[in-house]
Amino acid sequence: MPIYEYHCDKCDKDFEYFLRSQSEKVACVACNSERIIRKVSAFAFYSKGASGTTVSGSSCAGCAGSNCSTCAH
Repeated sequence: MPIYEYHCDKCDKDFEYFLRSQSEKVACVACNSERIIRKVSAFAFYSKGASGTTVSGSSCAGCAGSNCSTCAH
């Protein structure tokens, strides 16, 4: 049961949705439109390099790891 990222063509909102099954219909959380596009999602990762620094990616493609109001990163 993956979480997918979507973009609404009607109201231009990006959102995430927990998809229970592939046959489930998804509508925009803001305007309830079904004119949505599933986005290519970034994924979180953990990597410890030789310097001992930790790198992690954001799960929100809209903010790419910086602060944003949609994913609270």
